Amino acid sequence: MIKDKESFPYPCDKGQAFIAQFLQEHPPQISFQEFGQVSLVDKGVAQVQGLPHVQMEEMILFSKEKFGFVLNLEPDEIGAILLDPEEEIQAGSQVTQTKHTISVPVGNELLGRVIDPLGRPLDNKGKIKSDLRWPIERKAPSLMDRAPVNVPLETGIQMIDALIPIGRGQRELLLGDRQTGKTTLAIDTILNQKDKNVICIYCSIGQRSASIGNIIDYLTKKEALEHCIFVVASGEDTPGLNFIAPYSATSIGEYFREKGKDVLVVYDDLTHHARSYREISLLLRRPPTREAYPGDIFYIHSRLLERATHLKKELGGGSLTALPIIETEAQNISAYIPTNLISITDGQIYLSPTLFQEKIVPAIDVGKSVSRVGGKTQLPAYASFIGKLRLFYSQFEEMEMFARFSGRIDEETKKILERGYRIREMLKQEEHDPISMCDQIVITLALLHGLFDSFALEQVADCKKKIRDKFSQLGPSFYQQMLRGEKILPENLQEILKIVRTILGISQ
Repeated sequence: MIKDKESFPYPCDKGQAFIAQFLQEHPPQISFQEFGQVSLVDKGVAQVQGLPHVQMEEMILFSKEKFGFVLNLEPDEIGAILLDPEEEIQAGSQVTQTKHTISVPVGNELLGRVIDPLGRPLDNKGKIKSDLRWPIERKAPSLMDRAPVNVPLETGIQMIDALIPIGRGQRELLLGDRQTGKTTLAIDTILNQKDKNVICIYCSIGQRSASIGNIIDYLTKKEALEHCIFVVASGEDTPGLNFIAPYSATSIGEYFREKGKDVLVVYDDLTHHARSYREISLLLRRPPTREAYPGDIFYIHSRLLERATHLKKELGGGSLTALPIIETEAQNISAYIPTNLISITDGQIYLSPTLFQEKIVPAIDVGKSVSRVGGKTQLPAYASFIGKLRLFYSQFEEMEMFARFSGRIDEETKKILERGYRIREMLKQEEHDPISMCDQIVITLALLHGLFDSFALEQVADCKKKIRDKFSQLGPSFYQQMLRGEKILPENLQEILKIVRTILGISQ
């Protein structure tokens, strides 16, 4: 019992004042937390009751740290897509809101790393040390923020750089049947960016884990992994994780683009992406349309690829180049998904199984391939004469078709066919053997001026190798002129051909 009022450390009046001041400085806050309950879960999709204030595309948290996101809002329940395996989620499991949309870590810390679409590491190198996260769904740059595409993206593949050039900021579709070399073209393009200050992001969608591992091992051996980021959703992952993978990869690329850097994103492949979305939509009982795809299948790809562009200098001048890959069936490029993507992109590169079987590698069908940006992205030294090669090669293919049914061929046609066979042989290229742009220019000039005519077809590859090995030593000044963006003057052309004759042992 307190005998003396003054002996109490906080007298009543002072104590009340202290409490009042504390409450004024720290007012009590009441927070509400909504909880839902799983009513049904099956094949990567969950139906949830409750959560009346949840929003579209909001992430939700299931029990045991399993995530999903909302894709259907109905009066009595919501349809959620699981981003983690469903083994530990069952009817009756509790669901809570996160009040966040899906995001992914961005920054230099991701270079050389392998992550899943949520940014979780898959390479056993520890946690991603990045405090910055960007939403995977971002608005594409407006038309006024875009600059013309005029800088080449050097693929190192002569047939592409010469006949179907790709620019930084372009969207070029790679399509063809299974096992025709689509992924190989993409990996060779990534490999060729090693010393060109281009950050490469390889987004794997529904691929086999063994195939992804082989690609990573190969780039590691070539010391090219330091400028690459792998975003991986394999065939063993949920359809939801496969669906968000390309959007996550694009957000990572946009971070570097807005820092003024050049980025290449390879989507391998959007066929699996479309199938994952079709599976999700059918499980959510959305109305199917052509080939059972949902009505917004065009929109999910257009909103993705519209984010690839070249920004104006005022916004940093960075670029994001997209190389989406599509698998066709029985050479049918007029199927639903291929035609959608052909209409969205700035051109397509078609790989023909017929050419592949004839051992014409890369098996690019030049007649069905096109780049809508074209020669605007080529070096002036290349663009000044490459139109002749395109015209001659198209004439050759037409003549070759008629020559198969003709018994008699005049001498002029024979000359065109012989030159055409050498052009085709020149454009052949082994996988994982990129050719520099300057070497391509010199080799093409030599062929167009008849320096390969005296050699048999079997010797063309050896001639190419000799030029690649020796020309940079004998004519380095010409390479410097080409890289500076200078055209080849007539007197320089004669000097270049003279050096090539010396390399090939042709009398002057």
